[in-house]
Amino acid sequence: QVQLVESGGGLVQAGGSLRLSCAASGRTFSSYIMGWFRQAPGKEREWVAAISWSGSTTYYADSVKGRFTSSRDNAKNTVYLQMNSLKPEDTAVYYCAADSSLRELRFGVVDYWGQGTQVTVSS
Repeated sequence: QVQLVESGGGLVQAGGSLRLSCAASGRTFSSYIMGWFRQAPGKEREWVAAISWSGSTTYYADSVKGRFTSSRDNAKNTVYLQMNSLKPEDTAVYYCAADSSLRELRFGVVDYWGQGTQVTVSS
């Protein structure tokens, strides 16, 4: 069982940066692929980023590639999403997720979800 708690959301101006954190409970954190999703008002949840269990490989949606960076610290059971050059269209509730399969995670078939943290980017 893994519990995920996101933090770090907030209000930022366009062009600014935020770093989201996702703290996980459970001793098997390092065995999970971790991902980030977001859901804007009136839109479906979309996959944003994923990171391998070791942190050596990362994957990004085209919409955030070059602006967002995911990392993880398995010793702290925490995964991060550094978001730079934020745009108003990045406004959404951001969720972290854990799954044993990258393919399943990218399609939103996820073992564990966090509760979400709001990110609002003003123009």
